[in-house]
Amino acid sequence: MGEIFSGMGEIFAAFAQNDSWMLSQALRTPGAWGFGLFAMLASGILVYFIYRYIPFLERRLESWVMVIAYLTIGGIIFFGVIQRFVPDLMGFAPRAVPRWLQPWPWTTTIPTFLLLIMTWVGCSYNVKLRTHLSFSEFRMSMPRGAQFACLTLDALLWMGFSWVVVVTATRLAVNSAANFQIMLGTDNVMQWWFLISVPLAFVFLVARVIENWLTDLKNYRSGEVMIKQAVIGGDA
Repeated sequence: MGEIFSGMGEIFAAFAQNDSWMLSQALRTPGAWGFGLFAMLASGILVYFIYRYIPFLERRLESWVMVIAYLTIGGIIFFGVIQRFVPDLMGFAPRAVPRWLQPWPWTTTIPTFLLLIMTWVGCSYNVKLRTHLSFSEFRMSMPRGAQFACLTLDALLWMGFSWVVVVTATRLAVNSAANFQIMLGTDNVMQWWFLISVPLAFVFLVARVIENWLTDLKNYRSGEVMIKQAVIGGDA
């Protein structure tokens, strides 16, 4: 226990000094798990209250991030096709191709990280819709107490899974920042700018888990239906 608290102290000290290398070393200690749990729950509760008091973000934030990431990926691929074939169709000599028609070296790396953002933010969105292995048909036949127990177990499992991802993904992002890893094909775009999106996405997921469980508790106490048929691609 002492190692955990001392490690958490090292992490806070590294944040205070704004030293990515010191932070990467501190996150290798057992204190990273205690700090990660605290940061995940505090951030998740903060996002939950933001969702609660700004309904527009609650309804649209994740879907907008997914759509923007998807359209950006599509636009990069579309323009890459133009850069690949238009110079040949127009008969440009290799050295006479205009600069804007020359392939960009980062088009094979940045879309991969945009897909990463779209995937994990989409995971949070589907937790909101309860379309992740909800076993609705089976659970709807259970007594109300068993239904609430299953929903609580779901929330705890999501919390545990998110805790692991937040800690390990944060270690990866901080290590990338400490080593000044540049996105391949670029001159000054850092990899950690994209990697940090993974723990952030799971903070959004934790906010959705809190939101869902509080709704389940309210329904359990009021006698409302707790489990409904989940529809993939539906809306909440």
